[in-house]
Amino acid sequence: MTDRQERPGKKTISRNRTARHEYFVDETFEAGVELTGTEVKSIRERACQITDAFVLVRDGEAWLHGVHIHPYSNGGVWNVDPDRKRRLLLHRQQIDYIDGKLRLKGMAVIPLEMYFDEHNRVKLCIGLARGKKLYDKRDDMARRDADREIRRALKDRSR
Repeated sequence: MTDRQERPGKKTISRNRTARHEYFVDETFEAGVELTGTEVKSIRERACQITDAFVLVRDGEAWLHGVHIHPYSNGGVWNVDPDRKRRLLLHRQQIDYIDGKLRLKGMAVIPLEMYFDEHNRVKLCIGLARGKKLYDKRDDMARRDADREIRRALKDRSR
């Protein structure tokens, strides 16, 4: 599943727009996120920030670092640290596969999109990615500009 596919009943919470610019995303996985009740209510209130987030595998568990979920406005003493690390819910085979890939040089696991699925569970689309070099980014920008020019020329020609 790619992060650009829209599924019925899917409601996007937050999207990491810079991820595709900074990385080549090889594979994507859908993971659940272990959250407290006030964190889910806070996410329903307003979006969270996942642009600086990353995933680490420690002791056979996948952990999400760097996600900021604002404290719930009516949470009181039940609010937890907004920047705490959160466990990702993946199958054992997926965690082992990701851990093996992370041991290769230049690989990273980055969150691409956070959303509510059709059963109103918070899900995270994570991508197994390789970092782009500066010339790769320039190639992408040039390709995007060329595509834009082609679309513009075709639009003018069809008029």
